[in-house]
Amino acid sequence: MNQGVNKKRLPLRSSSYWREDRTAKRFPKLEENIEADIAVIGGGMTGILTTYMLAREGKDVVLLEGTSLLDGTTGFTTAKITAQHDAMYNQLIKTQGIKQARLYYDAQMEAMHEIEKLIKRHDIDCGYKQQDAILNAGTDRGKELLAEEKSAYDRLGIDNQMTDRTTLPFHTERALIMKNQAHFHPVKFLQAIIEEIEKLGGTIYEGTTALSTEDRSNGAIVKTKDEFEVHCNHVVMATHFPFDDKKGFYFSRLHPSRSYTLAVKTKIEVPDGMYLGIDQPSFSLRHAETGGEKVAIFGGEGHKTGKSTDTLQHFENLLRFVDEYFGVREILYRWSAQDMSTPDGLPFIGQSVIGRPNVLTATGYKKWGMTNSMAAATLLRDLATGRENRYKELFDPTRTHLKKEAGKTILKELADDGTQMVRSHLKRKEKHVDEVKNGEGAIVSIKGKRAGAYRDEQGELHLVDPTCTHMKCGVEWNNGEKSWDCPCHGSRFSCTGEVIEGPAAKPLKRVDKR
Repeated sequence: MNQGVNKKRLPLRSSSYWREDRTAKRFPKLEENIEADIAVIGGGMTGILTTYMLAREGKDVVLLEGTSLLDGTTGFTTAKITAQHDAMYNQLIKTQGIKQARLYYDAQMEAMHEIEKLIKRHDIDCGYKQQDAILNAGTDRGKELLAEEKSAYDRLGIDNQMTDRTTLPFHTERALIMKNQAHFHPVKFLQAIIEEIEKLGGTIYEGTTALSTEDRSNGAIVKTKDEFEVHCNHVVMATHFPFDDKKGFYFSRLHPSRSYTLAVKTKIEVPDGMYLGIDQPSFSLRHAETGGEKVAIFGGEGHKTGKSTDTLQHFENLLRFVDEYFGVREILYRWSAQDMSTPDGLPFIGQSVIGRPNVLTATGYKKWGMTNSMAAATLLRDLATGRENRYKELFDPTRTHLKKEAGKTILKELADDGTQMVRSHLKRKEKHVDEVKNGEGAIVSIKGKRAGAYRDEQGELHLVDPTCTHMKCGVEWNNGEKSWDCPCHGSRFSCTGEVIEGPAAKPLKRVDKR
């Protein structure tokens, strides 16, 4: 690694390449009780596309977002539009069978083509570009896994190519190519879709946090933090984590993880194609274009949320790798994302729980949110309008086979959560509050009690109770994102305690400085 590449060269602030292109347009808060056909909760890709689809059907649809549109996971993606979701099809055939595995592939390909149709229909300038998706193996074990995955492709009738050569500047044992996939700029795409929602008569509210839903015989009611209500026929929870978990036990069925990304100008031009390494540690590589120049979007370093003692080090590890093989000219952005996985690796899209037919949800995309968001939007549209959809059973959140196939996984995760909860409350080495420097956070002792301390760049101290408001697990400081993260169920809070990610719905309690 070049000696000049060190922590000082990493941007101090975590921000995304995609989000820098957001327009300044904002939408009002909900400040009255209203009625609608359908209420969509969540202003990310799933929520926006679902709102658009329903508005095109002539439905009176309302979109509610707790902060600002595109503030969540959608703005922190690598934005690959592909059906190649890691080396998963061989495993999917083993656990679900050929029919279900093929259905999953079809759903992703249909979603990809639907995105392309929307871009053409509305003439959206979002850097959409066809690219091959390429799984890369650099070890003998990886080579074996790719051979098994190719066999699965062949059985499913997926067009593919196996090669032992790539244009990557490092060792490749074998690579599996899925032709004619794509990538794009997700924020530019969705901003255009938001404009179309307005043209179609859809209503959007920002700064409006939904706290709960209430079932009625002929519909549902959404209740907000500000005590207003939306009376509707259906509610769609497109909030990454279902905010209203009545009897769904999603906290035990969704497993959060974080991964890290750099946007870098390199000395050696990055190749075309969308690469994903299947060895550990894995990597993700694609490019974007700025002023006719390629920018490398390089990701990896995944781990369970709240279970890394130095999150900034993950960015450093990525930086070393990029610099070793491509040479770093300029680091433009660094960011991380949180993703949810289900026990069987398939998303939950549909009726949130048995007995709540008017409350729908979509979650658990396992880092593949671009095509899965579109697949979710079309399925949710059909469920809300009474249409048939051949993917309904595949993605059904109440699917019964999970009881057999995922029971052991759920029990293991619950046991791990219990262990983590105990560990998080054990006595750990705590800093004295005066040792916390500007821009740093740490667990400290205040009058014999533990507190989460963050000192901002101006030197002001912010103290919170480091107990997650979801299920009372102890939170950990995330130095890379300057947030408090829960290692049990993935809740995240800002440095001053506000909720960033669910399942927690309430902020961390403030602690008196005196």
